[in-house]
Amino acid sequence: MVDFSQFPSPCYIMEEDLLRKNLDLIRNVKEQAGVEIILAFKSFAMWRSFPIFRDYIEHSTASSVYEARLALEEFGSKAHTYSPAYTEDDFPEIMRCSSHITFNSLLQFHRFYSMTVKEGISCGIRINPEYSEVETELYNPCAPGTRFGLTADLLPDTLPVGIDGFHCHCHCESSSFELEHTLQHIEEKFSRWFSQIKWLNLGGGHLMTRKDYDTNHLIALLKGLKSRYPHLQIILEPGSAFTWQTGVLTSEVVDIVESRGIKTAILNVSFTCHMPDCLEMPYQPTVRGAEMGDSGPYIYRLGGNSCLSGDYMGNWSFDHELQIGERIVFEDMIHYTMVKTNMFNGIHHPAIALWTSDVKAIIYKQFQYEDYRDRMS
Repeated sequence: MVDFSQFPSPCYIMEEDLLRKNLDLIRNVKEQAGVEIILAFKSFAMWRSFPIFRDYIEHSTASSVYEARLALEEFGSKAHTYSPAYTEDDFPEIMRCSSHITFNSLLQFHRFYSMTVKEGISCGIRINPEYSEVETELYNPCAPGTRFGLTADLLPDTLPVGIDGFHCHCHCESSSFELEHTLQHIEEKFSRWFSQIKWLNLGGGHLMTRKDYDTNHLIALLKGLKSRYPHLQIILEPGSAFTWQTGVLTSEVVDIVESRGIKTAILNVSFTCHMPDCLEMPYQPTVRGAEMGDSGPYIYRLGGNSCLSGDYMGNWSFDHELQIGERIVFEDMIHYTMVKTNMFNGIHHPAIALWTSDVKAIIYKQFQYEDYRDRMS
């Protein structure tokens, strides 16, 4: 049990034991299926924890020049990099830090490929199978008119020299059965080019560490794919799966206000600043010791401490009356939180920490006024 008293408030706290449990499962899938599984920084980039990851995986995936540099300098290996568009200014550094570079269009490929040849970089193109079961439009990469990737009708019969692989991303916290459906569309539309490539990257969104995920079905799917195309290296790059349910965001009640019969517990954290997916996705958080809804004796909205009117979630049912200074713990707040946070209103940023396997609190980072000031220039 984490001793919250050893951490500042507010604080993101990841548990090493829970992380290693996920990493064990991911490594098992990787080894049984004979594929490569790499960490996507767009979900999690707490680089001080990378030594733990390196016990289980070798590579990571980047979506920008900064993420690619983080891969090389902190993860210790070159990145598999994809970006919707590269610039002349950034591309030399992208090359320095990348082993694989995926292009979003043939125009970008032709513009930059000649620069990659002498660096020994393996290049790919993103494909769009025009199929995804992601229901939230904001997160659907295959929505009509998407800016991501090429549909099959836009590829020539013979791929341009230098395209070694295809990259496809169609999932978001998805099951193995959604992958099965996606593979049917990928093979139907793109398999005629498979003899011309060396690798197939199936992107992220494979939530294999969720309790109800059928990892045996996933392994069987991947084995079947490899048996049909034995020359292809198969790559998966999940983000959330690595840090799913591995830690919390702790906060405190700083005030309680009431309007028209609605009580709001105002916290020392912000949904829009520190848990943006709760408002964007919307991702439904779990609060320790409370239930969503208004069936209990003590009902509160949970309000953030920014000036955004919609910076709240509710209603939450508690079994007691909340008190000023009481700790409120948001579960599963390690993936897609720290990487998306901001300093809107100059609100105090949560600290970042680890609860180790030998029950020690390691505070990786505490934010100060200078962090806010220096971002504003």
